[in-house]
Amino acid sequence: MPSPPTNAGQTFAPEPLTHEETQILISTVSTRSISGIRLRALIAVMYGTGSRLNETLKLEPRDVDLQAGSIRIRFGKRKPRKDLSKAPNPYRVRVVGVDPANLAHLARWMDKRASLGLTARHPLFATYSEGNVGKPLDPRYVRAALKRAAERAGIDKRVHPHGLRHSLAFDLAETGVAPHVIKDQLGHESLATTDRYVSHLNPRQVIQAIQNRRPPEEPGR
Repeated sequence: MPSPPTNAGQTFAPEPLTHEETQILISTVSTRSISGIRLRALIAVMYGTGSRLNETLKLEPRDVDLQAGSIRIRFGKRKPRKDLSKAPNPYRVRVVGVDPANLAHLARWMDKRASLGLTARHPLFATYSEGNVGKPLDPRYVRAALKRAAERAGIDKRVHPHGLRHSLAFDLAETGVAPHVIKDQLGHESLATTDRYVSHLNPRQVIQAIQNRRPPEEPGR
């Protein structure tokens, strides 16, 4: 069973990172250590695709198409019970895109993992230490590693796996990507879900409406 987060049951306001903050976060992670190369790839996948942590940790090498710049997520959210009669697979499957910069971090990890004795039968992001090769990463390890990286980067926001998903949604909305594309990338069931998600993270219309208010008239005019 995956380890629950240490803050389970607590609620925090979303604090999406800007694209620039995400690049700073990645840049502070070591390019020399194996764990650093793996963490860079983890951040690149979670931010580059908007995948959830459990989706990311269940990826296998065969899910990645470096040439096409895509990743197949085979373990998305579970389907409603009524849909299982049509398709026995209980999970929603989707194919998402990855931009070239984030794909490069993933490609480097894929090259490195091959030299560590990790094979196609092991998770994409697996352990590699002696006597513990090929085991799935513990979600608590990923959360702690992100927190340490954020501290080194001097980022005051709360940096966590789902926050990287928020950050991609924020960036896509900010750059004018169509809502239906954001929906498919994030694996939302409906556009209404995506609209609520993006409006909460990036309430552009509210901000613009207030900024465009007519200035108050001067007294006596």
